[in-house]
Amino acid sequence: MINNIADKQYKMIVDYILEDKEFNKIGKSVHHGTDRLEHSIKVSYYSYLISKKLGLDYETTARAGLLHDYFLTDNDKKIKDSAKSLFNHAKIASSNAVENFNISEKEKSIIETHMFPINIKPPKYLEGWVISFVDKALAVSEVSVKFKYTAVLWLLFLINIRK
Repeated sequence: MINNIADKQYKMIVDYILEDKEFNKIGKSVHHGTDRLEHSIKVSYYSYLISKKLGLDYETTARAGLLHDYFLTDNDKKIKDSAKSLFNHAKIASSNAVENFNISEKEKSIIETHMFPINIKPPKYLEGWVISFVDKALAVSEVSVKFKYTAVLWLLFLINIRK
């Protein structure tokens, strides 16, 4: 994905993160049918573009988007552990980002709230809302492609069953 991005300004903002060996380990973790690095780059870049268009802090958005899922897991873990990481990975990613990249309080807040509404604390910043929305949209897209749109069909079925 990063090789397909021609935006030099974006690359200058996130290069030091993408060059970090520890950060690149997330590329070995399966995530929504892709790997966590690929997913994080997409969230970062699309959120950066939207934030730039809206006149928001696109540099913070690019960094926080890239670091929003900065945690390592065992791909063979049990479903129970997987469900638990759904609720606590934002805190772990934030802690890792603080430790390894000395991020700002704003970036920390954005990372910690990107799982809203699954985590009940809503984003404090507009940039956080952008990342949260882009993350959800990409997750649905990635899972849908992985399962050849089966997930979307199930979602439509569940929505219609409530009527």
